[in-house]
Amino acid sequence: MNDRIFVVFNPHAGKGRGAQLVAPVLEELSFGGAEVEHALTQAPGDEARLAREALDRGFRRIVAVGGDGTWSNVGNGILSSDKRAEAELGLVPGGTGCDLAKSLGIPPRDVRACCRVILDGATRAIDVGKIEDKYFLNIAGFGYDVAVLEDSWSVGYLEGSLLYLYCALRQLGSYKGFSVEGEADGRPLGRRDMLMVIVANARVFGGGFKVAPWADLEDGRLDALSFANMGLGGRVSALVRLVLGSHASHPQVERIAAARFVYRFEAPPTYETDGEWNQARTKELVIEAIPRALRVRVPRAD
Repeated sequence: MNDRIFVVFNPHAGKGRGAQLVAPVLEELSFGGAEVEHALTQAPGDEARLAREALDRGFRRIVAVGGDGTWSNVGNGILSSDKRAEAELGLVPGGTGCDLAKSLGIPPRDVRACCRVILDGATRAIDVGKIEDKYFLNIAGFGYDVAVLEDSWSVGYLEGSLLYLYCALRQLGSYKGFSVEGEADGRPLGRRDMLMVIVANARVFGGGFKVAPWADLEDGRLDALSFANMGLGGRVSALVRLVLGSHASHPQVERIAAARFVYRFEAPPTYETDGEWNQARTKELVIEAIPRALRVRVPRAD
């Protein structure tokens, strides 16, 4: 691996925190003599384009500064490149949720420590998920999860788990639910009325909720958590258990691990991938695991 590093900054991540990290991140990465170049995103989609352009110019270590959406978009740029097998992704948390970092053991608020991982850490090949033409590193979500995400756009005074918990409480009684027919590795799951479906590659979502604490980023499978539609009391109980990480034992929550899921909706749904809002093109969506597709810099084992 050469010493050339390209850094993609999302200056709008974390309500402007991404812009504040430009100078300290560049200083830390350059300290050991590495050749470092960088660019700031200007518009949606810039992250993937900048990552691909950097790979075409010979960079093989791509660093993404932001949150889960920024990391996912840079990851998509790497994964859609013919240089993906040679590339490595480094993460510096600077966004709202930064959930993937929690599954990988990357320090949440320590720029120096994150840069040491990028310069001197280990490389881990992790699974990714794919839905339509997008890859996701952390989770894909449907239903209540998307309603919470949409609500969070109007709240400017909270961050991280507090933001998502606040919006989750605001949506708890008003979200109507949805009907979906599922299939896991070819096994029919039937049609059910659902509150939320989370297909997890990693362990944490929503700024810190341990949605799949058992998830393994190298097992070639995804973990689907299906929350049945229920009354307000049941929803409160499920949310409390989700906060505590014990929701899998709730009678209205089903956990299934599979390499490939198919979901058939009554109309093309909205969904989220790593905190990014999407509108599906069709009523049937295939979600599949791509084993060990992305090389990521992680802390060395003690």
